[in-house]
Amino acid sequence: MMTFACKVIKHDELIRCSFNLNKTEYNLLIFMMDKKQKQTISQVVKKMGLDRTTVQKAMKNLVDKNLVKRTQKNLPKGGYVFLYMITDKNEIKNRMKKIIYLWYKGVEKEIEKL
Repeated sequence: MMTFACKVIKHDELIRCSFNLNKTEYNLLIFMMDKKQKQTISQVVKKMGLDRTTVQKAMKNLVDKNLVKRTQKNLPKGGYVFLYMITDKNEIKNRMKKIIYLWYKGVEKEIEKL
């Protein structure tokens, strides 16, 4: 948790605002960060207790934002399943730092206009 003037900024808000995540996307990202192995949508649905379409939509958004990687596993009897895993945590942290730094520089410019 961090304090800025009259506003307390919680850890989850910092992550959500950095990557423009809704609550479900944030919860899914945190869930995926704890997993060491790749997960299928079915596994995530079962473990998180969410609707399948909700998880699919949120996972797609996390993939689009390059926070989660998607790979395809071909099944022995035909077909395939998608597997999901968090991108490198350090990469995510560095992206957050860059986003926050750019925000800071923007604020600094606005202050200079006063």
